[in-house]
Amino acid sequence: MSTTPWWASEDLWRKWAIWITAFMLVILIFLTFDSVAKITAGSDRVPGYDVINKRIYYTFNAERNMEEPVIGGDAPLFGKMYTPEEAEALVTLGKLTTQAKNCMNCHTLLGNGAYYAPDLTKAWLDQGWGAESVREQLMVSFLMDPTANARTYGTGRRMPQLGITEEEARGVVAFLKWMSAIDTNGFPKGFKPIQQEAMP
Repeated sequence: MSTTPWWASEDLWRKWAIWITAFMLVILIFLTFDSVAKITAGSDRVPGYDVINKRIYYTFNAERNMEEPVIGGDAPLFGKMYTPEEAEALVTLGKLTTQAKNCMNCHTLLGNGAYYAPDLTKAWLDQGWGAESVREQLMVSFLMDPTANARTYGTGRRMPQLGITEEEARGVVAFLKWMSAIDTNGFPKGFKPIQQEAMP
């Protein structure tokens, strides 16, 4: 007869392990579906792709103690109002371009990537672009020819020539504008947005 107490039996702990694993699997499935719903374009914190037709700026929310994105009035990208389908296609082109050119090898996007080059999460609103009225063309020119349009700010770091076409550059700009509208809970911390025309 075994002298092992019931609470120390191998069979009991095997059953507990199976039940706990099954329970945690159910929780994981629930959290996965919940997370996907919250990070899908068109949700409360991730606007639809046609937000590229709007002005995006940030205001300080004292209750949350952080800057949060605000979607303003019409501000057509490249002088055009895109349908939701056109906007999605353009933003998707930009996203695929950043993946194909391996931008995350140097940059950070939404907390993922490297820290060698500037964080791109809010690059659309970066003060480095200067005036709002010239930002779009400066971004496209820079992406197409970063060598001639380098902005190193004394670091000596330069983006390599990646062979980005004008169509791809416009897609990347659309992707960056859309990404800047995502509520990222104050990430990156301490970001100071560009002073936009007709904005406080």
